[in-house]
Amino acid sequence: MTIWQHNRALEAGSDFLKGGPKQLYINGEYSAAASGKTYWVNNPTTGQPLAEIADGNVLDVDRAVAAAQAAFEGDWARVKPQGRQQLLLRIADLVERHYDELAALDTLNMGAPLTRTRAMRSRALSLLRFYAGLATMPHGATIPNSVPGNVLSYTVKEPVGVVGAITPWNGPLTLGIWKIAPALAAGCTVVLKPSEQTPLSSLRLAELCTEAGLPPGVLNVITGQGVVGAALSAHRGVNKITFTGSTDVGQRIIAASAGNVKRLSLELGGKSPNIVFADADLDLAVPAAAMAVFANSGQVCSAGTRLFVQRQVYDEFVERVAAFGSQLVVGDPADPETNLGPLVSERHLSKVVSYLDIGHAEGARALCGGERCTSEPFDSGYFVRPTVFADVTDEMRIAREEIFGPVISALPFDDIDEVLRRANDSDLGLGSGVWTKSLKTAHKMSQGLRAGSVWVNCYQAMDAAVPFGGYKMSGYGRESGLEHIEEFLETKAIWLNID
Repeated sequence: MTIWQHNRALEAGSDFLKGGPKQLYINGEYSAAASGKTYWVNNPTTGQPLAEIADGNVLDVDRAVAAAQAAFEGDWARVKPQGRQQLLLRIADLVERHYDELAALDTLNMGAPLTRTRAMRSRALSLLRFYAGLATMPHGATIPNSVPGNVLSYTVKEPVGVVGAITPWNGPLTLGIWKIAPALAAGCTVVLKPSEQTPLSSLRLAELCTEAGLPPGVLNVITGQGVVGAALSAHRGVNKITFTGSTDVGQRIIAASAGNVKRLSLELGGKSPNIVFADADLDLAVPAAAMAVFANSGQVCSAGTRLFVQRQVYDEFVERVAAFGSQLVVGDPADPETNLGPLVSERHLSKVVSYLDIGHAEGARALCGGERCTSEPFDSGYFVRPTVFADVTDEMRIAREEIFGPVISALPFDDIDEVLRRANDSDLGLGSGVWTKSLKTAHKMSQGLRAGSVWVNCYQAMDAAVPFGGYKMSGYGRESGLEHIEEFLETKAIWLNID
């Protein structure tokens, strides 16, 4: 096929894209936005309109929260843990059956290569099935006390209530599941606000949840611009917000939550250090360091964008990473040969390109990339070539600020104490990587790095059973692991005077 034909074929073959505007999903059915307004999302590969979407507002948020409250206080409250478990397992089975369709919607909507979105199958399914297992796990405790008399004291775990889930555009399906599944396992109801740029797979997922038997109102999806997320964050009927996105928006959610002191879990930005010592297996570390940033066109919150390399091997290693990046195929994300697709939108493209300009102006040297793809057929899409900047210093903006694009800032270091200090010299602390054959070095770095995840001789490994989250301004709360379901539970103490 010629360029973009794979993409056009994928778009033409999508039944979900056919018909009229995609509406809001409230109380188990589709409905138009209260204002009647819609907006268009574009295909980032071609720059052309992809789908017309209902543009929700505060009134729609009110409707969705009311539906979620009614469900929480109604039939959903009477569903036992095993019933929630069985529902999540049925949802997982339907997601598995329709996974290729869901992956195609994400590829068309946000530009990730189809090879990547399809490879996320096991991630999506393992999350659903892991949380299905956790549905029967929460339990209280009987606690001996020292009060006078014959008084029994014990605790129970109860769902927090209505959850507002706000997801970004860089992994619409899996990030939506990551928020919905533990909330349902805990017995909560959900109002999901997907990114305005990438709502398609979230709407289709809601359909599948209803098909699996999820009662009306338990999961609602409100599409729209920033007003929806702001209204959800401030709504007094929402008991908890779970959010993944930028630190700036996270700070606004914190402020908005004060009205009813709602619970929060926030997975925010990152500027993660990936640290290569001279004794590392460089053959293993080169492709891993490259794809720690270039995967998903750099649109990953924990991407290892600050590449610290010990000075003895700095020049060789950075040149090899740049050579690896230069060989990656930028193109049609629906083509199986493509390694990097487009960025999600023209607005985000402008942001990333502005940082490329900043890097050049600050005196960094681009060993590969460093520019937007402007020639045909890339001129109408949102493509940036994989970029490796050398001669970077800690003070440069490209080394301190989150770019969220395929841009590596490579920095030399001399010894372990120096790199530990420099790696931690950031307001953010989401991910980190260490490459070494020394067990002593691995332990010292793992213990000293102020980050929620430390990957040693690997990068971006994820599992549903292992908690993920950030230190410092990368947020608080944890997703995955046993800790995650606790984010959606209250602990109630009960005192019973037996006499």
